[in-house]
Amino acid sequence: MTEQFDVCVIGGGVVGCAVARALSYYQLSVCVVEKEEDIASGTTKANSGIVHAGYDAKPGSVKARMNVRGAALVRQLSQTLDFPYRQNGSLVVCFNAADLPALQELYERGLQNGVQDLRLLNAEEVRALEPALSAAAAGALYAPTAGVVCPFGMTQAFAENAAANGAVFRFLAPVTALAADETGYMVTTPGTTLHARAVVNAAGVYADRIHAMVSRIPMHITPRKGEYMLMDREVGDLVTRTIFQLPGKQGKGVLVAPTVHGNLLVGPNAQDEPDKENTATTASGTADVRQKALRSVPDLPWNKVITGFAGLRAHEDGDDFIVGEAPDAPGFFNAAGIESPGLTAAPAIGEWLAGQVAARLGAAPKANPITTRRGIPRVAELPPAERSKLIAQNPAYGVIVCRCESISEGEIVDAIHRTPGAVSMDGIKRRVRQGMGRCQAGFCTPAAMAILARELAIPVTRVTKNRPGSELIKE
Repeated sequence: MTEQFDVCVIGGGVVGCAVARALSYYQLSVCVVEKEEDIASGTTKANSGIVHAGYDAKPGSVKARMNVRGAALVRQLSQTLDFPYRQNGSLVVCFNAADLPALQELYERGLQNGVQDLRLLNAEEVRALEPALSAAAAGALYAPTAGVVCPFGMTQAFAENAAANGAVFRFLAPVTALAADETGYMVTTPGTTLHARAVVNAAGVYADRIHAMVSRIPMHITPRKGEYMLMDREVGDLVTRTIFQLPGKQGKGVLVAPTVHGNLLVGPNAQDEPDKENTATTASGTADVRQKALRSVPDLPWNKVITGFAGLRAHEDGDDFIVGEAPDAPGFFNAAGIESPGLTAAPAIGEWLAGQVAARLGAAPKANPITTRRGIPRVAELPPAERSKLIAQNPAYGVIVCRCESISEGEIVDAIHRTPGAVSMDGIKRRVRQGMGRCQAGFCTPAAMAILARELAIPVTRVTKNRPGSELIKE
């Protein structure tokens, strides 16, 4: 039996979930199909978590427009949808006085893009703000409106808000065929066949393949791998602001930044990758990140690295976001080529595309959509009185499972029973940070597996790291 929807969103990353959320505010039935077992499982799961101010994109580009609007929306939505965000500001550091004119150009570009409160700093001002910076710093562009966010938390907030307004999610559902008919599109997956009056393509590094199923307009996306290193919270305050390097002949360099959770993040480098699934870290990539990062912060404590990871971003040949209806495929809308600053731009892309889709389908806004959401309680961050009250109501919030991050059983259970909820160990980790601390799940994995098995009513041998086939215990 074919399910009927007004809109099918292909891809459950931050952009797909932002689109679904914005669509759910209209009188439309919405379905999100995702090839993995959970949301935020592609590009979204491995990025810098930076809310870019908007000075980098070319004036007049889609990137520039969506970046500036998106940054404002992230600040607003972090309050109404309850996800971690901190406006810490950013510095683009110049290490050679001869390159200061390029810093001026970046400043002027930011002004054209509408970025507020930009300032050019001299060497003394830069070092006063960030004493750990290299003595070679000759100046910097300061953007106070930049911030850091939890990519998983933001995506989960968008997905839960969409679901609260009626959107449904279908997982382990890669699109194998997409065909237009007289009333819309037939979307085929191994486990789901549905018909939608409109389709939104937010398939990340696979967006070109989805696009090619219905459009003859060329689109080519190159997966661009970036490797990172994450350091312990013990050194999370080495820098306060996000430190970028002025782009030069050797590229954009790498960033050094505090995370919203108190760690220190270093990376990424950039390497074009033919394999759309290759997120393996490499010795050469790690060495490249280290070498470039030392230019900004010479005393980075490499002995405090607790993990490394890599992600793929979707680089489109035209070097801009492709957002809108395909001219030769009515009712088919792209959100493609969404690389940096895609995380920042996501809510703006969702807002704009939802308006375009609603106009195409003649859909009116809902009279009273649900516009707020409460996140999973972060027990360790609660004031003592609130924590005691919560534990009295539900003792599971007083049982600590993950010692490094002080994550309780109650938080893990909550993560599982959200909509959409965690069905894998990675799903729990991204929602509540169980296993993200210093020991990287060395202590808490067995207990978390037992909770997941119990709550899903499955044998512990069926508990997976992520998609089926990644079971942690083999029979």
